Amino acid sequence: MIILGIETSCDETGAAVLQMRNGRIQILSNILASSAPLQAKYGGIIPEQAAREQIRSIIPVVDAAISNAKCQISNINAIAVTYGPGLIGSLLVGVETAKVLATIWEKPLIPVNHLLGHFYANWIEATPPTFPCIGLLVSGGHTDLVLFKNHGKYEYLGGTRDDASGECFDKCARLLGLPYPGGPEISKLALQGDALKFNLPRPMINSNNFDFSFSGLKTAVAKIVNSQQDTGYSKANLASSIEAAIVDVLIAKTIRAAQKYGVKQIMIAGGVAANQKLKESLESRVKSLGFKLYVPPAYLCTDNGAMIAAAGFYSKKLTDPLKLQADPNLSLSYG
Repeated sequence: MIILGIETSCDETGAAVLQMRNGRIQILSNILASSAPLQAKYGGIIPEQAAREQIRSIIPVVDAAISNAKCQISNINAIAVTYGPGLIGSLLVGVETAKVLATIWEKPLIPVNHLLGHFYANWIEATPPTFPCIGLLVSGGHTDLVLFKNHGKYEYLGGTRDDASGECFDKCARLLGLPYPGGPEISKLALQGDALKFNLPRPMINSNNFDFSFSGLKTAVAKIVNSQQDTGYSKANLASSIEAAIVDVLIAKTIRAAQKYGVKQIMIAGGVAANQKLKESLESRVKSLGFKLYVPPAYLCTDNGAMIAAAGFYSKKLTDPLKLQADPNLSLSYG
């Protein structure tokens, strides 16, 4: 079976062609056009600009995905597309394109929740997790814990009440005067610093739930920057402390969820899953407990069409192309 996946939830325009053979998913092509350099000039994403760039890119990206896969349109069995959550203008570009292609090519259309799509990066070209499994989603806009019981069967355990982990990284980077996107910049700078130099808070790390909150950490960083910006304090030390605080909270909550539900498999997904400190620290922790950790390669952690196509293989949801609507507020509660 071959699926074309389309992803346009934020500032990336992604299309990929994936094939499932003997239960294994293989990437035939994975094309991505990004407006990140343009967004970096403004220190963040401007939704209207992102959507305009996607309108220019979507057809060339889809064409390139099919061409690079060396397959014909007749070989494609279905189209999977992100229909939410995300920026409404960006979502519309992908959804409307997929609707037209599905209608013209007479292909089944599979709507995919972008958040679930991130988790399915763990099923691509690797030995996938088995169920039950705890999933930690960490990205710019989302920090969520999910108990997966099977494909299409999962329980939402908790999520961010304010700033997501990736959002906290970006906002703290801005306070430090680092360029956008801030997460990778903080991680790079943190390698030169000492995480013990600043005693930053670990919000909600001991709370009796699986929710997250990183706004208090951001406020603590702002206070330090404002009070010490003229005293020669080390940005590298502060960056290292920020990264350590975020990682400590993510690991503590994830391990606690796995222990509570008696699960010995953990997967992480989303842009922040590419963070080396998070991967190494979580891997060390789960290994000591006899758990198994699954992490996608870095290029599949950020938004891409491959993860959407992968999710499509395991979805039983088909939709009438004329009825599918983009949903910017879609949550994990609705698959």
